Amino acid sequence: MPVSPSSSAQAAREVVAGRLRDLRREEGLTIVELADRCGWHHSKSSRIENALTGPTATDIRRWCAATNAPDQAQDLIVQSVNAESMYREWRHQIRSGLKQLQDSSAQFFRDTTLFRVYSSTLVPGLLQTEGYAAGVLRTAARFRELPLDDSAEAARARVERSRVIHEPGRRFVLLIEEAVLHCQMADADAMAAQLGHLLTAGALPTVSLGIIPMAARERAQWPRETFHIYDDELVSVELVSARVRIAQPSEVALYLKAFEELRSMAVYGADARTLIVKAIDVLH
Repeated sequence: MPVSPSSSAQAAREVVAGRLRDLRREEGLTIVELADRCGWHHSKSSRIENALTGPTATDIRRWCAATNAPDQAQDLIVQSVNAESMYREWRHQIRSGLKQLQDSSAQFFRDTTLFRVYSSTLVPGLLQTEGYAAGVLRTAARFRELPLDDSAEAARARVERSRVIHEPGRRFVLLIEEAVLHCQMADADAMAAQLGHLLTAGALPTVSLGIIPMAARERAQWPRETFHIYDDELVSVELVSARVRIAQPSEVALYLKAFEELRSMAVYGADARTLIVKAIDVLH
């Protein structure tokens, strides 16, 4: 079973915190003595050692200097940056708008050859039409209370980014829960267009589109949080508050295992099309 993605990010922070704590203890310093050498309040040292506060690069350099271990500073800084980059709050990622967020991953998409996506909530971004994407992003802008709603521009950027699905040399294995087909994130016309696009996209030779029926019996996996796997190397998990990126091979392997078990419950081809057509009929 995949571990909680937020717990995974916290565990990475705790590794850095543990190394800093060991340096202090090896030098025979108390938390107060370490703080005096660093020039800050002892409560900051305590927060860093307990992984409640992520240290800055300057904090780490001061800590290593205070414990006579300046040679370890750069390695710890890199480890800390990697830990913090795992867990990125949406509020930090959308400061420049939703369109910029779409554009920021365009090159990453072009560099990826195998996409695996499991979604229990929405049509995957790679298969979204502009009307559906606009509805999703408009909801995100409202929820985040963004001062500038650029959801329409972001939707166009998302569709443009998704053109990678038509480029040669890539494969897309996409899984959705049947409930996604009935989650109306746009008006009836836009939803019908989106569902119709699934019928077309699912027939592309590079795309495997599986739908897990709501009536599936004896599920091997319960519905999970939406996650993306890129080239067996990186997992991206979407939470309400943040996006978590996981690169630890043992954790990536767990998500791959979960994905394969979910995939075994899905229907494909004519059976998948039947579920899509059924959802279209419900709209009218």
